[in-house]
Amino acid sequence: MRHVKPTRHMRRWGYVVAAAAALSAMAPEAMAEDSLKIAVARRGAWDTAAPDLGQRAGIFKKHGLTLDLTYPRAEETIEPAVISGSVDVGLGVGIIDVLRAYATKNAPIRIIGANMTGSPNYWYVAATSPIKTVKDINGKTIAYSKADAFSQYDVFDFMQRYGVKARPVLLAGGTATFDQVMAGKIDVGWATPPFGVDAVEQGRIRVLAKANDIPKIRDKTDSVTIATADTLQKRKDVVDRFAQAYRETIEWMYSDPAALKAYAEFAGVSEEVARRMRDEFYTKDMLSPNSIAGLAATAKEAAKAKQIWAPLSRKQTAELVQIPAARRVNASSGGGWFRALSPK
Repeated sequence: MRHVKPTRHMRRWGYVVAAAAALSAMAPEAMAEDSLKIAVARRGAWDTAAPDLGQRAGIFKKHGLTLDLTYPRAEETIEPAVISGSVDVGLGVGIIDVLRAYATKNAPIRIIGANMTGSPNYWYVAATSPIKTVKDINGKTIAYSKADAFSQYDVFDFMQRYGVKARPVLLAGGTATFDQVMAGKIDVGWATPPFGVDAVEQGRIRVLAKANDIPKIRDKTDSVTIATADTLQKRKDVVDRFAQAYRETIEWMYSDPAALKAYAEFAGVSEEVARRMRDEFYTKDMLSPNSIAGLAATAKEAAKAKQIWAPLSRKQTAELVQIPAARRVNASSGGGWFRALSPK
């Protein structure tokens, strides 16, 4: 075989190819160094499980991310940790808490995605209860949560929606409510999945109504994902990749049986409970991070309840809501930012 002496042009291209190969080999390691500290609310809840499940499935790793996940106690708020910089991202933060911090304390926080729109919560009765329909609760007692200041409003929305008059009773939490219902001391209980789903499976309680049956609840984003303006400025690409991996994780959670198995292990429930909870209480669109529904209405209600001084202006809304634009799976460009709001 005749030897061909490399020309200057051939040598130049050889260097380019070698350099490209070296960069390609280094890229996964370089990307893997990008870490995000994330505080996640309600450990074990389906709607906040995406970071853990996506990391287990390798979805965030595929986007060059390692998530450092922490789960604050129920009584701890997440937005101060985000504002202070001790975590980069807060997930599952109540939108009222975000509005209060932004509008009354001038906190530099930004909404980078919806966490949940609508509500998976449900009202239930004991299986032996004489209450068969919503109309039967007239004059009966109905629980609402002490942990969620706005759950009382949900009870009133519920009664208004069905034209019934019940007696709201404040209780400490899901377990206390369940015990009171089963003891016959409270007629109608209130719960958030996965709590109580096993009792539904076992036939111990009956679901009377779901919060998402009520338009005033269903059509509003309840919890969101947040970061600071400084994080968005300095780590825009990292946050952008997190948002894309998060979207892909949600798709996987609703399409792959392996996701149910992973969630069952994570939450300590059976796969049957996990499946029923996902299919009956959490529709896929509820977990879409792409837009904030009913923000104007929520802000008006917050102002009326003295949670904030006044409803948000258009300028404030545009500054507060900064959701990374969705990318195509094989897109080569970066996507950019958009502010996504529902007209509702």
